[in-house]
Amino acid sequence: MKTKRLMLLVLVALGVAGCGGPQGDTFSEKRIYANNMRDTSLAELYEKKPITREKIANAAGYGVFSNININLLLLSTGRGYGLVHDKATGKDTYMKMGTVGVGLGLGARDFRAVIIFKTPESLNTFTTKGWEWGGHADAVAKSGEKGGAANASGDITADMEIYQFVESGIALQATLAGTKYWKDKDLN
Repeated sequence: MKTKRLMLLVLVALGVAGCGGPQGDTFSEKRIYANNMRDTSLAELYEKKPITREKIANAAGYGVFSNININLLLLSTGRGYGLVHDKATGKDTYMKMGTVGVGLGLGARDFRAVIIFKTPESLNTFTTKGWEWGGHADAVAKSGEKGGAANASGDITADMEIYQFVESGIALQATLAGTKYWKDKDLN
């Protein structure tokens, strides 16, 4: 019986993790969906952390990503999408992301990440190479406006700041994870 439950949980997790892309039938609709996610995420970030408005105004650029993350016992995985805005050129680069990690935990969460690039070099490196490694610890129980979340994360790049906030989910996890970001060939 436990094996059947575990298999069902794995199938649900894989199904949720597969929902990590912008919605829409056409490339234009998917870009609009990603742009709306960016706008609402930035508005929420500015409300929660007003200092970030000035930081983004003075930055070389920023990225905004939506991610669905699943943690089952020792394995953590996630998928998402977003875009990076280069303030010097005004260009948006649409991107995908995938996360794989190990650590103890159980749960699922839908979160947003805003990355502030302090230098043109860090922005260029991110859009061409796209790696971020870090440790993450989460305690999440949230649906809409109800519930709360506490998380901590780290990055190894001094030229970037990363802000994460949970949209919904329930999770208790501590993982060491690697996240790969890459350009979305269809949307660029």
